[in-house]
Amino acid sequence: MAKKISYSDYLALLTDPATTDEQILAVSVVRKGRGGFDFELRPDPKKVAMTPDLEELENALQIGNSVSRWRRQVTFRNRLNAGEKFPVLVEEGDSWHQFPLLVKDVIDHLGKDYLIYSVGAAGDTAQNMVYGPTGDNGTEYLAALWTQRKHVKGFLFSAAGNDIIGEDPDTGVAVLHDMLKPFNGNAADVAGHINMAVLAQKIAYLDEAYRHVIDNIRQYKEFAKVPIFIHGYDYAFPYPDGPDDPRKPKHAKKNEWLGEPLDARKIKDRDLRRNIIRFLVDALYDMLGVISGDPKQTNIWLVDCRGAMPDVSDWIDEIHGTNHGFAKVAARFRKVLKKAGVS
Repeated sequence: MAKKISYSDYLALLTDPATTDEQILAVSVVRKGRGGFDFELRPDPKKVAMTPDLEELENALQIGNSVSRWRRQVTFRNRLNAGEKFPVLVEEGDSWHQFPLLVKDVIDHLGKDYLIYSVGAAGDTAQNMVYGPTGDNGTEYLAALWTQRKHVKGFLFSAAGNDIIGEDPDTGVAVLHDMLKPFNGNAADVAGHINMAVLAQKIAYLDEAYRHVIDNIRQYKEFAKVPIFIHGYDYAFPYPDGPDDPRKPKHAKKNEWLGEPLDARKIKDRDLRRNIIRFLVDALYDMLGVISGDPKQTNIWLVDCRGAMPDVSDWIDEIHGTNHGFAKVAARFRKVLKKAGVS
């Protein structure tokens, strides 16, 4: 048996930006939390020497978004200071932009070609990102833009996922519960299983939130011409997608976001389940498309991710891609970034 590393060595791995996610995961265990994004990453007692006192200390630590963000920002500064010539992007987003450690998300993949200053967080909602706490330089995304104002070539914003197909971060309850009606006996009636009033309310809220962010950025001459990149999501697969569904997430229940509320409404038909998700994702894109308009005029660029992950094996859980799946999504971003002249 290999010799265990000390707890101090474990912490050193976490705080060394040169350490890979794979190296951290090799000496860690993942424990599910109440929701899909409050999972705990802890030292593996088979590989890290722990004492009762250290275990008590470890129980007080939360390793996830905060550590991942810190590691990203240190890496960004190191690369920028080393003189790397890649374009600088600022990003604010949810779990497609920041999925701590377990998955190479969209930003991880784009980091090969861009220097990205990241303030994203898994599980974040539009409410928190757009209207959350403000500091001397405004909201977090605006403060990030001011920090990088001399370098920034584009702003990436992702804020709709948890409001449409995610979960309430305070309760851990899937938001889909509120948008579904009970099965009405007609598997071809997609719209008849969606509470259109609730959906319209959510879309209107997101529309206002996105426009607020854009107006907030554009009011400053320093950012008047900075390209803004927004995106919707892909057509997710509610669990289970047949008897051989390969998804076995460590961080969440298999039916955390989609399958559970669909089951609760007695919606069992596989095609109907998927078509409901397609309907909701398309509704989000309809709204985002109006906001972006003609990007050559507005400098707001919509990245269409629909169909980027066409197979259930592209997904690690119900709403997030695998490393390979998110690589396909990142390819869509690269195409749009290139069209906008950011490459």
